[in-house]
Amino acid sequence: MHKYCIAYQGLTDGLHEFEFEITDLFFENFELSEIKKGNLLAHVVLNKKPQLLEFSIKINGTVETTCDRCLDEFDYPIKYNGKLFVKFSTTNGDLDDDVICLSPEENEVNIAQYLYENISLSIPLKRVHPTDKKGNSLCNPVMLKKLKELEINSPTDEDVDPRWDELKKLMENNNN
Repeated sequence: MHKYCIAYQGLTDGLHEFEFEITDLFFENFELSEIKKGNLLAHVVLNKKPQLLEFSIKINGTVETTCDRCLDEFDYPIKYNGKLFVKFSTTNGDLDDDVICLSPEENEVNIAQYLYENISLSIPLKRVHPTDKKGNSLCNPVMLKKLKELEINSPTDEDVDPRWDELKKLMENNNN
């Protein structure tokens, strides 16, 4: 994870650009990670100021995830734009999701955790294959056929037991 450290000590004030490849090996470093495979590129612009580091971060690429409908794996596109601020203080800790504090004696900042969290948050809760240009689902057709066969239809009036009619009348009378 040292690969995702940015050594800011010795850099002049102003803008500095960095690029980081994020591959399967990156996600292996995060225990219990839901993401196992990915191919992304993070473009980082550091604006170094005397008392503050401002990072503008753009992440583009794909991560492999499981479709909630058909259970096949597919590549989900990730596009993230965000900012991270680093303040210098004698009390270490995070002030906010996008603001962290570092000791003035430190000389580098590791952005791996920030990258991981924002990639993970870019994936929606419900993950399904996208549709093609004609609006057809790209899900596994065999699984879709099986789901259609097992679909439960709403009951019709013929399916309702007539003994429930009397109970419905009692309920209606109590509500009036």
